[in-house]
Amino acid sequence: MQYYIEHVAVAACATSGVLAARGKRIDLFGVVVLAVTAAVGGGTLRDMILEVPVFWVADPNYVLTAFGIAIAMFLVARARELPGHPLLVADAVGLALFTVIGVEKTLAMGAPESVAIMLGVITGVAGGMLRDVLIREIPMVFRPEIHLYATASFLGASLFIILEHVFPSEPQNRLLAMSLVLGLRLAAIRWKLSLPLFQTNRAGKLKRDME
Repeated sequence: MQYYIEHVAVAACATSGVLAARGKRIDLFGVVVLAVTAAVGGGTLRDMILEVPVFWVADPNYVLTAFGIAIAMFLVARARELPGHPLLVADAVGLALFTVIGVEKTLAMGAPESVAIMLGVITGVAGGMLRDVLIREIPMVFRPEIHLYATASFLGASLFIILEHVFPSEPQNRLLAMSLVLGLRLAAIRWKLSLPLFQTNRAGKLKRDME
């Protein structure tokens, strides 16, 4: 089951790579590079940290999935305007799936739970960060207007750890944790939810006086 979830995660992140290229005057080759980078970047960094074979090197089918999705989405995005916020939604799906995949794989390697949470977040956000850097954008995870990004990933990873203590090795643990990450991101996109900013009363008063 995890194998198929990983392919869905790769497809979602590859889609986000294609959509991020829209309007950037990037040719098909560049779009494919962005899509593959977004799709495998987080997992690559995770596996390098764990010092295990990189997942797409061990199984090139992941790259083929990213490549196929990139070509298909390139054609679709050129032909029609996609409704809503397709980039944010595709990125949210990839974030949710890859976060939990990262936690599971790290735990399977015998790493501590705190490390598993950290690598789960890295797996979820790193591909998108590389994608944004390549198109000279501030990565989504660092933008104040992109709400509950790494926070959603962290909470989902933490929930998975808790559920594994209460219900060890139950399939619904993965589903619930992924649903939390995805639900938080989509809710944050819809209602602009965010954590409170660190701002003192003096700083706020100074800002108002300047206005």
